[in-house]
Amino acid sequence: MDWNPKRIRALAFDVDGTLFSSEGIILETYAEAIRRFSINSGIPIEVPDRERIMLEIGKPVKTIFLNLVPQLQESERDQISDSVLELLVSKILQGEGEFYPKVTETVTSLKNKGYQILAASNGRRPYVETILKVANILQLFDPVVVLDNSEIKTKPDIVAKYLKDYSLSPDEILMIGDRSSDHEAARKNQVPFAFCAYGHAPEGEIPDWEVSLAQLEDLDRLF
Repeated sequence: MDWNPKRIRALAFDVDGTLFSSEGIILETYAEAIRRFSINSGIPIEVPDRERIMLEIGKPVKTIFLNLVPQLQESERDQISDSVLELLVSKILQGEGEFYPKVTETVTSLKNKGYQILAASNGRRPYVETILKVANILQLFDPVVVLDNSEIKTKPDIVAKYLKDYSLSPDEILMIGDRSSDHEAARKNQVPFAFCAYGHAPEGEIPDWEVSLAQLEDLDRLF
C-alpha cells in the first residue's frame, strides 16, 4: 500500500502490546481466576501455561476463553472472564504490569501536534480505560469504542466505526498495533498499519506493514 504520513489525521492505538504489557501479570491473574471458578463450581480445570495464554492475548475476550477453556459453557467462561477483568484492573491500579517507555510523552506530543487520538483494543472498557487513566492519557483520547458483541464484534469493526463517525478516508487514519487482529483491522479497512515490533507477536505473525516501530516513540519522529 502506498501511504503518505502527511495525509494522516487520526492515530488508532491498540493497547496491550502497544502502550502497555500485561505479560508480567497475566499468568498469575488467569490462574487465580480459573482456580477461583474451579473451587466455586467444583469443576476441575487445568490452568493453561504462559505460552498458551500469550498466544491468545490481543484477541476478543470471548474468543480467548473459548480457546482456553472450550469445555465450559459460555456463561461459565464469562464468569472467569469477569474475574480476570476485576483482578487485572485492581493490579494495574496498584502499579502492576508495565508501560512501554515514553508512552505518556509520545501520546501527549502527538495530541499536541493536532492528531486525533483513538483506542482500538479488543479489551473490555474498564481494562482499556484503567490503563489509559494510569498513564495519564485517557483525557487525550476521543471517546473509546470497544467491542459490544452485537454491532461491534471485531477490531476491524472498531476501526470502521471511527472512519464513519469522524468522516475519515482510509488514508487519514493509521492503525498502530502488534498482533494479527491489529493487522486485520488495518487491512480490512484499507488503512495503513504501523507494526509495534517490540510487542507480543510471535515471529512471523505479521506478514507486512507500512512502518515498523522498534519503540513507540519512533511514532513521534515519524510525525
